[in-house]
Amino acid sequence: MTAGDLDIGFPSETINEGRVRVLVPKLDAYIRQTSDYAPSKAPVFYNPVMELNRDLSVLTLQAYQRTVSRELHVCEPLSSSGIRGVRYAAEVNGIKNVLINDINTRAVKLARYNVELNGLKDRVTIENKDANCLLSCHGAPKKRFDVVDLDPFGSPVPYLDSAIRALRNDGFLAVTATDLAPLCGVHSKACIRKYGGKPLRTEYCHELAIRLLLGCVASLAAKHEVGIRVVFSHSTDHYVRAYAQICHGAKKANENIKNLGYVVHCFSCLHRETTVSLADRKIEKCPECGAKMEYSGPLWLGSILDEQFCELVSRENTHRALRNSTRIMRLVTLLGNEAEAPTTYYVIDKISSKMSLRVPSVSAMIKALHSAGFKTVPTHFNSLGLKTKAPALKVQETLKDLATSFV
Repeated sequence: MTAGDLDIGFPSETINEGRVRVLVPKLDAYIRQTSDYAPSKAPVFYNPVMELNRDLSVLTLQAYQRTVSRELHVCEPLSSSGIRGVRYAAEVNGIKNVLINDINTRAVKLARYNVELNGLKDRVTIENKDANCLLSCHGAPKKRFDVVDLDPFGSPVPYLDSAIRALRNDGFLAVTATDLAPLCGVHSKACIRKYGGKPLRTEYCHELAIRLLLGCVASLAAKHEVGIRVVFSHSTDHYVRAYAQICHGAKKANENIKNLGYVVHCFSCLHRETTVSLADRKIEKCPECGAKMEYSGPLWLGSILDEQFCELVSRENTHRALRNSTRIMRLVTLLGNEAEAPTTYYVIDKISSKMSLRVPSVSAMIKALHSAGFKTVPTHFNSLGLKTKAPALKVQETLKDLATSFV
């Protein structure tokens, strides 16, 4: 089949990404005014900005395959043009089969063409079903997948339950959330309704977004006596992304429930801490300044990164010539350093603005806090952010000393 033979009925173009060549909607044709978001206006969703997301997905899936050392059956139930599933089949060693699915018939036609274009008919199966129906059909023990990748436009919550049930023991769940307005506290009621946790509009809201998403995943998994082990997660551009291995068993599920709790925050002095229950402490009074505090949660308080898995992803990146390889290396290096860092982070310019002081460099802050005895690392969440166990007032005191020493 050639592009000329494919009558998809809308403007399209062929692009190269990773090791594959795929036909996608020509996004320029769907912009009528400056406010238009072309990917959602096109008849088949395609977002070129998510190439980094797809690159990292390929690397993490390969890292996972090497840890389990078996052939993988992969499901992408919301595949759109099929670009991610096609890349999995073409670029990840140890793939037995990739099932890509979309409820949109035009997307299925486009995906089928892309599979044939890359000569992958023997390893890719295409379905045209409702995502939850497809996943539910694979909930029985011998029908389950090794990997389920949820990358919807918006919230993944409607698909999480069926995705968890469709995964085998020790399976791999990859999940994206692009609805950052609810997760970051702009629409608190929507976040509580969808994710079951209260957000908070703080400078570290993107980390809270990942933890709210993972808290939702852990809670849903526990209902099926399934636990999760988070190995990789990141906040990039307009979305958050998390990867977790699932473990069947009530004991594992119970362990996960212990990782659910709250982040308590003082908007006056920026003190923050975690607690597994709001009942075991009073949040009316900040221990550092005495002001009333707010909270976010319930959310995931466990690790959101595994240092060894980050090293595997980094190693995979060095073996490939991806367009985003340099950016990925910087990102994964930061993630690896953050693996053992405390929950939440401080943003230097936010503190400087609050104190009406000049902004010192992150490196200077890290060096000064290290000298004061507090291990401190930069964070991928914000280029002006740092993670440290230093109390909020100590961070402010350090910033003030640095800012005034140059006056």
